[in-house]
Amino acid sequence: MISHKVRDVKSFMVMDVMARSAELEREGRNIIHLEVGEPDFDTPEVIRSAAVEAIRSGKTHYTHAMGMIELREEICSYYKNEYGVTIGPDQVLVTSGTSPGMLLMMLAILDPDDEVIVSNPRYACYSNFIQAVGGKMTEVQTDPADGFQYRVEAIRAAVNPRTRGILINSPSNPTGIVMGEKNLAEIARFGDQYVLSDEIYHGLVYEGRARSILEFTDRAFVINGFSKLYAMTGWRLGYLIFPREFSSVMERMHQSFMISANNFVQYAGIAALRNARPDIERMKATYNERRMYMIRRLREMGFVIHVEPTGAFYVYADAGAFFTDTYAAAFDILEKAGVGVTPGVDFGSGQERFIRFSYANSIGNIGEGLDRIQEYLRRK
Repeated sequence: MISHKVRDVKSFMVMDVMARSAELEREGRNIIHLEVGEPDFDTPEVIRSAAVEAIRSGKTHYTHAMGMIELREEICSYYKNEYGVTIGPDQVLVTSGTSPGMLLMMLAILDPDDEVIVSNPRYACYSNFIQAVGGKMTEVQTDPADGFQYRVEAIRAAVNPRTRGILINSPSNPTGIVMGEKNLAEIARFGDQYVLSDEIYHGLVYEGRARSILEFTDRAFVINGFSKLYAMTGWRLGYLIFPREFSSVMERMHQSFMISANNFVQYAGIAALRNARPDIERMKATYNERRMYMIRRLREMGFVIHVEPTGAFYVYADAGAFFTDTYAAAFDILEKAGVGVTPGVDFGSGQERFIRFSYANSIGNIGEGLDRIQEYLRRK
């Protein structure tokens, strides 16, 4: 019998869209991908070269369970230089992508029926991590009028004696919003709960800058990695930063469940942190051009963008003028227009009228994809 902890794990809907897209492509259809949150850039050469050299040098064995000390020290330096916060390498766990870090974090803080407050809308898979370790997600609605940011009074109403964490994501998937200093400070001072901060889109900010939760509290866990900023999705390299008292248990869990992240990939991570800044700035400038183009085109087409995204690479558009069920609409658009988009219901309850568009694609493809959707809407 399947465990009750995973029996109700929800499908990641964007992957369902991508799976159908792949079937259509095998049939010879041309599909434009505006659904996937994956950089379209190749990993910068300076990173690839470091990995190749590491393989040639025999760096193909286990590393320390927490990760290579050189990489953990570089991560500490990065957070010191970017945010002015001091952490030690014993507070950093290097993982094979951010998802294992998320799972270990939930295992570390949640007993059965403990709760984590999560915003609505939110990244689709948060609930699955919480549920898989026997916890419960408490959904707190955010509003476009507040820039999709938490209201402290809404958190206060949701907190109870079983609440162990408040999960934040800035820059956000799916909304692309960047949380403000006031909101972060209020959440950091809220109570005895841990703040769980998903910072995977840090660095991809086009107006102002993202602030790390570690600037406001040390009762925080931070999830980050290399997939988005450095165009390294397939490398599977992430990390978890945590309060020092969790160091021993994190090491033991990683030893037992994953052993260590790939050796040579960690050398690629060191090169990314040390040498890839010019590549990041080039990619970020291109993303920004696409962002502004997509916002303009979607509005011209009749979509409503309540809050302009200033981070990540998504536009969260209100499609209520066209659809009441964007899950069905996403597959209809895919079949009839050959464009992949992500339905809002992937990101929480009551999101049926929203569609997430990704601008992690060339501006030519974005333009063609929006042209196809515009024609689809005209014929609808």
